[in-house]
Amino acid sequence: MRFPTLDDIDLQGKTALIRVDLNSPIDPKTGKIQDNERFRAHAETVEEVAARGGKAVVLAHQGRRGEQDFLPLKQHAELLSKYLNREARYVPDIIGDSAREAIESMSEGEVILLENVRFLEEETYEADPETHSRSRLVSSLAPLADIFVLDAFSVAHRSHASIVGFPEVLPTVAGRVMERELKALSEILERDRMITLFMGGNKPKDCIEVIEALERGGRLRRLLTAGILGQLFLISRGHDLGEPSLKYLREKGFMKLTKRVENLGEMLEDRVLTPIDVACEVDGKRIEVDVENLPAPGIILDIGRRTAKLYGRLLQELGENEAVVVKGPAGVYELPEFREGSKRIYEALRVSRAFTLIGGGDSSTALKMLGMRFEDFSYVSLGGGALIRFLAGKPMPGVEVLLRQAVSL
Repeated sequence: MRFPTLDDIDLQGKTALIRVDLNSPIDPKTGKIQDNERFRAHAETVEEVAARGGKAVVLAHQGRRGEQDFLPLKQHAELLSKYLNREARYVPDIIGDSAREAIESMSEGEVILLENVRFLEEETYEADPETHSRSRLVSSLAPLADIFVLDAFSVAHRSHASIVGFPEVLPTVAGRVMERELKALSEILERDRMITLFMGGNKPKDCIEVIEALERGGRLRRLLTAGILGQLFLISRGHDLGEPSLKYLREKGFMKLTKRVENLGEMLEDRVLTPIDVACEVDGKRIEVDVENLPAPGIILDIGRRTAKLYGRLLQELGENEAVVVKGPAGVYELPEFREGSKRIYEALRVSRAFTLIGGGDSSTALKMLGMRFEDFSYVSLGGGALIRFLAGKPMPGVEVLLRQAVSL
């Protein structure tokens, strides 16, 4: 996969619009934006643009209209500044006079963060790049800029104005986050590697789509299941999880996926492994139950130790010409008693010789909570839905406009 990067352009004296993804969770107690890996990662791109003599105009979003986390970006500017060698000045405007004046008065090496682009209602309309190139956002900001830097892989599956509109009218390159994401995915998809999937977490539909796509491509060696997907596979094999877990699965609408899971089981046969024991919560304590002894007396929140040991051994046995893709933690890592499965899986991945790609916001958060370093793995992706769509072979508008882009500065 070939695409233009920051290495291909001269930034001295140029005004660069940089689309990043600083969307962050909110601390429910304080209502403040939580610091996270996205700030540190995107700061690398922003700092490079500024350090090379560019004028860095940062575009980002927070939340969705109507939701509690739909907020201005003042806090984001403060957090971004922590990871830069300079201040990221917050401009509470997007396309008005204040934004224009701020951009036109910038000096080389300066950084500004404009207001939440989703405050413009048209930003979230799904439309083709040509239509978005005529949007108010692009029409207002593109004439003030020389370059567009697309660094937000995690929203590259959205055909939004701030993602696909600017490449129609400005020379466009990938920022360092986008570059790393695409290179890591290319390492898996373009090289002749067989792939082992570890699929956990609480988004089983996403997992199913990836499994189906890799199986169609003849690349799936083995599937290790945990989380909600693991529970659905156990049900498909005739196990009664117990009323606490079944009630949760029904309430979340996960039971409607059982037929697809059953079909996957028939297709993959012995290449799909399901938990051999599970951990449930009873009176606030962790209780482990062998699958043969189900139903569980409480809601299932993790895989058991025997399952974690089995999966860990299989992951450690993989060779250097193979790959592992991890989507989601093994259990409810937010609760200390139910982090054990995830910890054992990640410890096995850390010493595996295979190329290890860990994806999704929950997985990266779990790694930090368990005291592990991203550097211990081949690559830790910041993409959630975007990563899934890419692996499932679905359209990625942000990637497509980048690959089509011819840079001529």
